[in-house]
Amino acid sequence: MSLQRRTWLSQAAAAAWGLTAGAGMPAHAAKAQAPLAGAPPRQRLAPGGIALLALGPAGRRPEVRTPAGVPVLVTGDSRQWTAVVGIPLSAAAGEAQVQVLSGEQDARVVRYRIGRHAYAEQRLTVAPGHVELSPENLARHERERAHQAQVIATFSQPWPERLAMRPPVGGVASSSFGLRRVFNGQPRSPHSGMDIAAATGTPVTAPVAGRVIDTGDYFFNGQTVWLDHGGGWLSMMCHLSAIDVKPGDDLKVGERLGAVGATGRVTGPHLHWSVMLNRASIDPALLLFEWPQASR
Repeated sequence: MSLQRRTWLSQAAAAAWGLTAGAGMPAHAAKAQAPLAGAPPRQRLAPGGIALLALGPAGRRPEVRTPAGVPVLVTGDSRQWTAVVGIPLSAAAGEAQVQVLSGEQDARVVRYRIGRHAYAEQRLTVAPGHVELSPENLARHERERAHQAQVIATFSQPWPERLAMRPPVGGVASSSFGLRRVFNGQPRSPHSGMDIAAATGTPVTAPVAGRVIDTGDYFFNGQTVWLDHGGGWLSMMCHLSAIDVKPGDDLKVGERLGAVGATGRVTGPHLHWSVMLNRASIDPALLLFEWPQASR
């Protein structure tokens, strides 16, 4: 299935990984599906990446916040704590920092540097009606964006024990994350997720254990499920043809939540999968442990 059949605002570049999954896959392709190099999470000090900041030992889990006051996920134990900081795609290169509160100690600042990462860019000329929303659709989009901002602000416990994910659907994953499209000379926001091409009706499963915190049918994203994995770590699955869960449901890793579709503003069936840390969209590949082996 062509990877060109995707959301018109969230289209990806051509397939980069060359990984597929499913019955009938050639043996040589199955052999290529080894676990990704390095155990997740993998650090990338760039927009859309992850900063892993060593905080040192402490008797209890430190509290870490971004300069905007957004809480940050902290993993580890009393021997060594680590802040897992999602870096927004909009972040500028240069020095960044978080604030750390640990027990009775005064707050301290931990600094790190954000570098650059070369994401793809595509320039297209299309009919104006394909990029400009009607007043009614724009008003709907603004209402939905305000609602999803509340969803994105979710920060819950218990804390995740391990930050590692499996792909939520078998298919061809693209290098779409971070892709910036320019329509008629007007830049759009970078693509904030990973697109996985699969046929309509293909099961979509939880990439890691989590609780369903929102479902809905949205203008751009179509039928959508949000999962909370704890500590501000969230997943969003979009363009579904079916939703099989409801808010409050607890899912185990690999448990079905819906099916691939082409709902919302899309040009063909696929799954759009976004992952967030401290309200920042990060590249899901940095948390992927392995690509599923093909059925044999």
